[in-house]
Amino acid sequence: MFFGPLRPEFMARRVHIIGGGLAGLSAAVEVAGSGLHVILHEAGPACGGRARSYEDRKLGCRIDNGNHLLLTANQSVFRYLGLTGGLDTITGPDRPIFPFVDLADGDRWTLDLSVGRIPFWVLNPRRRVPGMRLGELISLKRLLEADADETVSACLMPGPFSRRLLDPFSVAALNTPSHEASAALLGHVVRESLAKGGRACLPRFPKTGLSESFVDPALSHLSVLKVEIRTGRRVTSIETSDDRVTQICFPDDAISVGDDDVVILAVTAPVAASLLKHALPDLQVPDAFEGILNAHFRLEKPPQSLGAFAEARFMGVIGALTEWIFLKDDVISVTVSAANRYAARDQDELMTVIWQEVRRALDSVLSVPLPLVPMAQRLVWEKRATFAATPEQLRRRPGARTALANLALAGDWTATHLPATIDGAVRSGVEAVRVLGLRGPL
Repeated sequence: MFFGPLRPEFMARRVHIIGGGLAGLSAAVEVAGSGLHVILHEAGPACGGRARSYEDRKLGCRIDNGNHLLLTANQSVFRYLGLTGGLDTITGPDRPIFPFVDLADGDRWTLDLSVGRIPFWVLNPRRRVPGMRLGELISLKRLLEADADETVSACLMPGPFSRRLLDPFSVAALNTPSHEASAALLGHVVRESLAKGGRACLPRFPKTGLSESFVDPALSHLSVLKVEIRTGRRVTSIETSDDRVTQICFPDDAISVGDDDVVILAVTAPVAASLLKHALPDLQVPDAFEGILNAHFRLEKPPQSLGAFAEARFMGVIGALTEWIFLKDDVISVTVSAANRYAARDQDELMTVIWQEVRRALDSVLSVPLPLVPMAQRLVWEKRATFAATPEQLRRRPGARTALANLALAGDWTATHLPATIDGAVRSGVEAVRVLGLRGPL
């Protein structure tokens, strides 16, 4: 890690990072080893935020809080993993393949992208979306050229390419229904991934769990570099004077922020707005949110998968409530994005529907059919998982720099030019460090 010269006005003695999610961990990793005294304050009992693993008593095993599929295009994430020593905890297929099933008509296919930038895959009916017409590719051009007020749906041509790929890709990436989601934001995602070819679109995910990849290696790395991690430290207020943060307050004490100290606020948008409502009354943050539903099913023993599903270990599902299925040992996990639309449905009924869809999707790609009822199941519903990625909400995303000279913001809800993803969270931590002058430009 190479650090540029510090600007004289920001020769920080201490760096206070408030929030131990991926944005806060990313910021800590950036500045660790610089000779500064770095203190990370986390309100909960452990770091990691939404990207963590835990022991689930009902399932009787360890699961991730939610499923996250990375692409090799996510450069900020892989740089973070490289710095923390977590690269070897990530796995995925050797080819840019994405198995799909359409439960509306039973069609199955594997999207098999070309490795290079030239999209030869669209010319091969066995590698592209079934039934698509080449003229439908105009949808990609529309997304790449979309203005700030356009929605994804307005850019998509009717047809299999949109219904079977672009629409589900949009919902998964932006966690917002396509008729509300920002086309410009999706266009940026396409520009950073699909437009760069298959080398940028190799699917990646943790071998073991989110904590084992994104949290534990970072904490070990930070410990070696003498970063101080304080958990169970909920910040109740931030005091300011003369356009600077002067004090960080907790339920039972307070910390003075010296003239040479800086603060990175890496908490959720609502918490940031609450803590800064007096110091930065004009601060706007996203205030509309979308949920994510994750259903986990444990089996008596790990099933043997076949074909492309065995290679990829995940599957996209079209024409169903279920959207993505992941297989990890004896646990099948399902992710449903933009889940606000299902908030009124009975949870037991949702789980029944999802399991039946899983059986229909997987029985032909497993050596033995799935049981009528799983051994155990768990529904994890994050009702405010991400900000709603609408044009209106994007305009409310603040940058890392604030009007307070020694305070920067971090979080996947800040203006990273990415959706609220792991890559966005990591990138925000790097940017917060940069705007405070704690390291040179990337």
